[in-house]
Amino acid sequence: MAVGCVIFRSDDVVIKSPNDLRSYRYVQLENGLCALIVHDPEIYPDGAPEPSKALANTEEEEEEYEDEYSEDDDDDKDEEEEEEEEDDEVEGQEKGKESASQTKKAAAAMCVGMGSFSDPFEAQGLAHFLEHMLFMGSADFPDENEYDSYLSKHGGSSNAYTEAEHTCYHFEVNREFLKGALQRFSQFFISPLVKIDAMEREVLAVDSGNKKSLIDAMEKGINLRKQILKLYKDNYHGGLMKLVVIGGESLDVLEDWVLELFNSVRKGPWVKPEPKGEVPIWKVGKLYRLEAVKDVHVLHLSWTLPCLRQDYLKKSEDYLAHLIGHEGRGSLHFFLKAKGWVTSISAGVGNEGMQQSSIAYIFSMSICLTDSGMEKIFEIIGFGYQYFKLLHHISPQEWIFMELQNIGNMEFRFAEEQQQDDYAAELSENLFIYPKEHVIYGDYAYKEWDAEKIKNLLCFFTPENMRIDVLSKSFPESQDFQYEPWFGSKYTEEDISPALVALWRDPPEIDVSLHLPLKNEFIPCDFSIRASNMHNDLANESLPRCILDTQLMKLWYKLDNTFKVPRANTYFRVTLKEAYDSVKNCVLTELFMHLLKDELNEIIYQAGVAKLETSIALFSDKLELKVYGFNDKLPVLLSRILAIPKSFLPAEDRFKVIKEDMERTLRNANMKPLSHSSYLRLQILCQSFWDVDEKLCSLNDLSFADLKAFIPKVLSQVHIEGLCHGNLLKEEALNISNIFENNFPVQPLQYEMMHKEHVINLPSGANLVRDVRVKNKLETNSVVELYFQIEPECWAKSIAKLKALVDLFDEIVEEPLFNQLRTKEQLGYVVECGRRITYRVFGFCFCVQSSKYNPVYLQGRIDSFINGLSDLLAGLDDESFEHYKNGLLAKLLEKDTSLACESNRFWGQIVDKRYMFDMSVKEAEELRSICKSDIVDWYRTYLLQSSPKCRRLAVRVWGCNADLKEAEAVSQSVQVIEDITVFKTSSNFYPSIC
Repeated sequence: MAVGCVIFRSDDVVIKSPNDLRSYRYVQLENGLCALIVHDPEIYPDGAPEPSKALANTEEEEEEYEDEYSEDDDDDKDEEEEEEEEDDEVEGQEKGKESASQTKKAAAAMCVGMGSFSDPFEAQGLAHFLEHMLFMGSADFPDENEYDSYLSKHGGSSNAYTEAEHTCYHFEVNREFLKGALQRFSQFFISPLVKIDAMEREVLAVDSGNKKSLIDAMEKGINLRKQILKLYKDNYHGGLMKLVVIGGESLDVLEDWVLELFNSVRKGPWVKPEPKGEVPIWKVGKLYRLEAVKDVHVLHLSWTLPCLRQDYLKKSEDYLAHLIGHEGRGSLHFFLKAKGWVTSISAGVGNEGMQQSSIAYIFSMSICLTDSGMEKIFEIIGFGYQYFKLLHHISPQEWIFMELQNIGNMEFRFAEEQQQDDYAAELSENLFIYPKEHVIYGDYAYKEWDAEKIKNLLCFFTPENMRIDVLSKSFPESQDFQYEPWFGSKYTEEDISPALVALWRDPPEIDVSLHLPLKNEFIPCDFSIRASNMHNDLANESLPRCILDTQLMKLWYKLDNTFKVPRANTYFRVTLKEAYDSVKNCVLTELFMHLLKDELNEIIYQAGVAKLETSIALFSDKLELKVYGFNDKLPVLLSRILAIPKSFLPAEDRFKVIKEDMERTLRNANMKPLSHSSYLRLQILCQSFWDVDEKLCSLNDLSFADLKAFIPKVLSQVHIEGLCHGNLLKEEALNISNIFENNFPVQPLQYEMMHKEHVINLPSGANLVRDVRVKNKLETNSVVELYFQIEPECWAKSIAKLKALVDLFDEIVEEPLFNQLRTKEQLGYVVECGRRITYRVFGFCFCVQSSKYNPVYLQGRIDSFINGLSDLLAGLDDESFEHYKNGLLAKLLEKDTSLACESNRFWGQIVDKRYMFDMSVKEAEELRSICKSDIVDWYRTYLLQSSPKCRRLAVRVWGCNADLKEAEAVSQSVQVIEDITVFKTSSNFYPSIC
């Protein structure tokens, strides 16, 4: 029974979209904590269970915890999102959820109004470190592993992050286990242990900048535990906490849980953050040159603005960002791009806490420069001030604000759902930023037109208020460089001449090419829902079906009857003739694609502002075009886009700019060890793989004449496969196919002429190693990626069962791997495992990144863990095994959160030519019949080296401090891949499947 009381409650204060089915209740507890309680009816579409049953389930979980708790297993949760693996598309892994529309998860988030701005001067990074420590045991749940283990067993996950003025913790979990998760979560904010031994281990796991500052503090004799407990006591109280809970239970039940579990949070008042001192944010009149790791030229300009949180209904800074960062005709971007000086400009106040603090807002312009632009920095800044002067002369335009208002309103009305925990985190942050009634609407609101406010903000765009940073690999030859204290980065500080400042302050003229943008033709007007007027079979079909199959084009179609929003996603892959037949053709095709995007940029940008997005990418010989968003103007945009390629002939000056940019991109490839290891794995596994160095060499030799001759050839024969999904009738989808046929009046490309990728068939008992140094000579991190090849899909009796076995093994092993190698052994910040599907050939990977240990040692620890899995699996009782199965079942049958999520799931099946659009349902069916012995057999067959079917490839990327000579002392059973070309020549490959 809950104790304490609620001092404020309202069920109708929060303004929500008319299409939002959720119910919201805002409450404030006696201890000052404010909570937004959200009932989502789709979590329990057939009705929530009786509270007594939920209570019984929770009590059962508590008894299980009491029985199991016998030792102090260590764990913690990585609070920062890990980098997405770059080869997902290449490998055929699907983006988004692979799921059927069944159930949704429950979630919660707590935002605490304290962040890195509260760090003591002598212990920078302490707030972030405190965030880490809250995961590591509480008085009620002292096992460091308990919270993460509970979530892992019940299909959940968690995350956290520390911003400048707040720290946010969030999780999601299977719907039945929300209360049990909240019990463990609530103790973060009531009774964390902050044990000394845990601190000593975890200080090594925070990111490198904080790690250095905290260790420095310890070496100076500062008592970190005393400091961290003071920080917690001063800031972790009800007055500085905003909680969001999303569940399928009734609002009354959820409120009872909140009161019961969070009423013990220490009472405290809301205290508005106060600046620690009236000090300038930066020196004025200075230019800083910073040495880049990558080969880039970036001009970064920043201006401080007053805090604008109270003016969120006006969004005057967004009005200015819209104009300053615009890419249409008349814009600064269009003008400077035509001169060949810039490749991109972005502008605005960033979403990060540092840019939107209570102290000040920071408006930034990030300008990517060409080599020519690098020599014209002061001229570029001068043209920027000409554009500002133009905005001063032309009074703020209400029609522009109205366009932004219309776009904001339609986005709010038809907002697509996010992952539940992401939504909870966003709402908990917004409770600090907006009044409670606008916690959802605040991000979209353009409510008050205030021309004077815009004029006032423009007055802050002066050279005296500007900071200039130039980031480049081309560092000036100067003896006056300095080193910043945390990372040792090299920079110089230069004075800006008074004459330049005076010129920028009041430019003598405004170039006639600079003007305001034209009205946006892509803002939609028709929001009618097609499925509402349909009563035939198409409206009820749950999977895409093929509505066109000719030699030229194959088109899949599904009318949306689930989300019922005026959006559509149209995805296409155009297979081009001989586009990947040689490294030269590969590079020419990439050049063509980049030049085509460059030509289309103005159209694509305008449509993007109206939330009709375009993506153009290249995958081997396939040009992928995605047009998605509000469907009203989608056919218009597609017609405009497809009219260009058939007669496209790029200009030579743009060829030079794009070629230079492509050279720079290739030189910058694989700078990060994690992406480098994935790249090396694919380079070994794929028969046709053009190396970046080969591509760079070929690119250097190419001329404009080569490209002109190539374009007609590569477009002379094509094959198109596509998907139209969303708010489109079948007739509208067929009309879209006609747009393609009208703009590609060419011969169809026959199947025999299309590129087919083959994956290496590693020999029985293979134990391969590939050792490579990091590309960045200052990179201290090493990476080991240990890949086990399983088998091609076509060899499996059931694709769904093979996938279920791999996914269930991952579900069981992921958390113990993290617990052992990251939390206990502290090998490095990144410790992960998971399946890899490379052109429909299954594999499984273990990956560790470390700045402390070399790859040989890391691989040894991974091997030790893998060998120890025999005991872990043997000790897994039936109840725990069922928990893991049920957790995976819930993930497979979780409802797609949005139309885009469902489209991506369908598209992944089309790209892989598998066409199993209900793969998740099939996998769930197979999963139900899998028993523990199946997992043990799978593990023994494919992962234990004593098995002939165990085929391993270790990719080892050696950091700058690791001695590569240690790789020479390898076992005789290991085959070292010295020359990839020679190795592939002597290897066998699987037949192509997709």
